[in-house]
This record gives sequence, C-alpha cells and structure tokens, in this order.
Amino acid sequence: MALGSATDAPELRFDAGRRCLDLLATTHPGERLESVDVLRAWITGAALVPPGTPLGHADTSWLQGFRELRARIDPLVRGALRPAGCGTGYDRALARLNEIARAAPPAPRAVRAEDGTLVRRLDRPPDCAALLAAVARDAVELLTDPAARACLRQCAGDNCPIVYLDTSRGRRRRWCSSEVCGNRERVARHRRRAALTSAPLPE
Repeated sequence: MALGSATDAPELRFDAGRRCLDLLATTHPGERLESVDVLRAWITGAALVPPGTPLGHADTSWLQGFRELRARIDPLVRGALRPAGCGTGYDRALARLNEIARAAPPAPRAVRAEDGTLVRRLDRPPDCAALLAAVARDAVELLTDPAARACLRQCAGDNCPIVYLDTSRGRRRRWCSSEVCGNRERVARHRRRAALTSAPLPE
C-alpha cells in the first residue's frame, strides 16, 4: 500500500512483503529517500517505530546510513533470485549487512494507554544504528529462510526492478502492484488489441 497523505509522502510504498524489500523499493522510479523528512515518513510507515514516535533528532547521516544499507541489501536479494549470478561485490555486501545487523534494534515496551489497553512504545528515542539493525536483521532472516527465499519474485512489469514476496495462493503473483504495474500492463494489452482490430485489412 502507499503511504497516506498524512505523511506528505504518497510516493512511498509498503507492499513488498518485508521491510528490507520495501527499502529497496525506494529507488523506483527514482530516488524516494531524498530528504530526512521522507526518511522519517518511511521509518514510521515501515513500522520500525510505533506511531507518534519522535524522530526529530534524525539528520542527514541517517539518510546516508539507510541508503548505504539499501545498497548492501540489493545485490544480496538479487543474488537470491539468481544464485549463479552473484557478482564480486556480493561477499562485501554480505559482510557489511552482518556488521550492521549486530547492533541491538530498538527495545519495545508495553505501556498502558488512557483507555487501559496496552500499546507499544520504545524504551528510549531510537538511534540510527538501532533502526538500521532492525532492517538488516529482517534481510538476514529473509535471506537465510529457504521458504521465504522461494517466494522472492521480481516484478514482471516493463523496467520495474521491484522485488517482492509472493505469498499469493498458487504463487502466481506477477506484479509488484496490481494497481501500478499490473494495471499498466492491462492498459498496454488493451491498446495492442485495439490497434489490431482497427488496422486495415490487406488488399
């Protein structure tokens, strides 16, 4: 799903099936993590922190950190899609991913809300290393789980690099989004059919 207007960043998507894959999707169709404000919106939208968690202390170093982690995850995920095609940077990316994953992720607490129900809060304001670790650990879990790896797919849409987890019945999902790439393909098929039916018959 797309992030709502409340974050003022409708271009962000969270429909790839894993946080680490949602992070990869921020490169398409162009750079989405273009400001610290957008990164804050992504962190909240990806549920790395509970709603309402203050992130005012985030700065440009956070932006660099998340972009770097994204660059490390990308060859590892694409290597999982095509194990025989792992490039020379694969081992370096894997070592860096493991290094980032070593930090402790944010510690959650259960606290009473005003109505008495329990809600999730963080033990303290999260630092960048903790949030990066949460995404890196998600990638480690994905890449080391044979069942999850078997569900990895790259979108069949033209020029769409998005990788998603296919958990559909029968594993027949073809698009990163039926509303985006799927709809684009349906429109293209309709136009091709219309062009064929309107073409003049040969004499």
